[in-house]
Amino acid sequence: MTYNNFPFPYGAYSLGQEIDGIRASFPSEDEDCGVLIYQRGSGRLLKKQAFRPQDRLGSIRYGVISGVCAERISYLFYSGDRVFPDRWARAYEIKGKFGVPHGPRDYRAVLDDAPYDWGEDVCPKVPYEDVVCYGMHVRGFTAHSSSGVRARGTFAGIGEKLDYLQQLGITTIELQPIYERIEMESGETLNERYREYQQPRVPRLNYWGYQEGYYYAPKRSYASTADPATELRELVRALHLRGMEIILQFYFPDHVPTDEILNVLRYWSWAYHVDGFHLMGGALHIHAIAADPALSDRKLWYYDFPAEQIYGYERVPAYRNLAVYNEGFQQDARRLLKGDEGMLQAMTQRMRCNPRQKGVINYLADYAGFTMMDMVSYDRKHNEDNGENNRDGSDCNFSWNCGVEGPSRKKQIQALRMKQLRNAFTLLMLSQGTPYFFMGDEFGRTQRGNNNPYCQDNAVTWVNWGEMGKREDLYDYVRELIRLRRQHSIFHLEQECRLMDYRSCGSPDMSYHGTEAWRPAWEPYNRHIGIMLNGAYGREEEENCWYIAINMHWESHDFAMPRLPKGQIWRRVLTTEAGNGEAQQSAALEGQVVRMAPRSIALYCSEKQSH
Repeated sequence: MTYNNFPFPYGAYSLGQEIDGIRASFPSEDEDCGVLIYQRGSGRLLKKQAFRPQDRLGSIRYGVISGVCAERISYLFYSGDRVFPDRWARAYEIKGKFGVPHGPRDYRAVLDDAPYDWGEDVCPKVPYEDVVCYGMHVRGFTAHSSSGVRARGTFAGIGEKLDYLQQLGITTIELQPIYERIEMESGETLNERYREYQQPRVPRLNYWGYQEGYYYAPKRSYASTADPATELRELVRALHLRGMEIILQFYFPDHVPTDEILNVLRYWSWAYHVDGFHLMGGALHIHAIAADPALSDRKLWYYDFPAEQIYGYERVPAYRNLAVYNEGFQQDARRLLKGDEGMLQAMTQRMRCNPRQKGVINYLADYAGFTMMDMVSYDRKHNEDNGENNRDGSDCNFSWNCGVEGPSRKKQIQALRMKQLRNAFTLLMLSQGTPYFFMGDEFGRTQRGNNNPYCQDNAVTWVNWGEMGKREDLYDYVRELIRLRRQHSIFHLEQECRLMDYRSCGSPDMSYHGTEAWRPAWEPYNRHIGIMLNGAYGREEEENCWYIAINMHWESHDFAMPRLPKGQIWRRVLTTEAGNGEAQQSAALEGQVVRMAPRSIALYCSEKQSH
């Protein structure tokens, strides 16, 4: 055994600049297994080398392939009569655009481990209370001709849109899976896999990417150059220079072992400086992942975390990196918006929720289900284009079409939908957790009622940037909401409000009100509530108080504004009932009863009365 001939880690690695050759290893139960070496570029087979019988550790086989230049070859593994890619490789010599059918043999691995100069790059580690997150698909974000970028549908294309994201107020972007994978298998490969069905299988595109893949390599077809690793690193560094973060989604099927998952996450943290991971898969040993020291400064999202078991009941981590990502906020907020009974207590708790030991991600729409625009435009899913007779996708969307299914020319319907979208964004941005919305929702992107476009790589899932000009008022409203949230920390506190005046500031940190001040009406048939926040409990300890009047009933309701100290009045800052221009002009005097229009939200701020 030579120094270079050892079994860990799996995959293939160069022996170094002074020695021509590579070492390789992978688990195999077959006696006949080894490496196929190809000439890079031409694909001509150069060598087939079997591992020696004595080079094994349990069922792990390994060996050295001498006399080959690592930079000039590509390779596949074989075991018995099977030929397959190195799933631990960091890059592949894959040809063809996104969506072109491929098989496993097309993914010949290459050894491209050139160093990258990160300079002084550091992860911003934006606290969850300060994060505003924007989800996207790498292709869908800029693939449309209206995107105005040179490198459409790529990592570089996202980089060209960073000014837009920063001006909107985004601190963190989340990308759907970007690891290498076979997004469309060839018909031959599918037939081999599903031969027990005894009928041909039609290749179907997996546009989203929630499947097992080659986890260590960024996707070649998401790059505008032949070097996806460098292009992705350039994007990460550009984000960090702006104080922005990048979160990556990873889907792990049940059979992927925990130590492999940890290796993947550690590698991307080290090699690509990513800021965190959204973990997907139902059987993950999440306690072990959350407790890993190498990931303690990386954001980790999952359906939930047993934080008390991980930290104990008292300890708060120095960096709160864990966060809950589930549908709870979405479902309760959508039901309140559409006017369902009994939603006030559930929704006010969602708006207040802000755990000490972990963050909580709030959203009304993400990659799955209706977009926010479709949430107010469709009662039923319309997934016919997916080719599954509209049987796929959720049948329960908690949506309301505002009176007409799908597109409508009626100005009354259009106005109501825009108001409902303003209501939705207001609930999202004025809640205490971390707000998240998906690409294009800020100006009403539609998927034409498709709530499961997993196989649509076209105008259904691509952002049409031309739509922004048609709904610029909505975009301006969302940007102003984000600015308001970031400017006043009372809307994004470090800890959950106690509903108490524990600092003797004159009123509780948060309090609830109704038709009478200090007397909220929680009956199931009520759909209106007032929420007052005392700015003295914010990080700036400002003197202002804030009042959120929420009326999701289809009838008008009176709100009694809480009495302010002498010399102060309530001024309306925004309302979803009207555009921003009119909203800035009105003021409610001390103790005044305010009548709220149906299905509307207004925000008031206390200020000193001018004489």
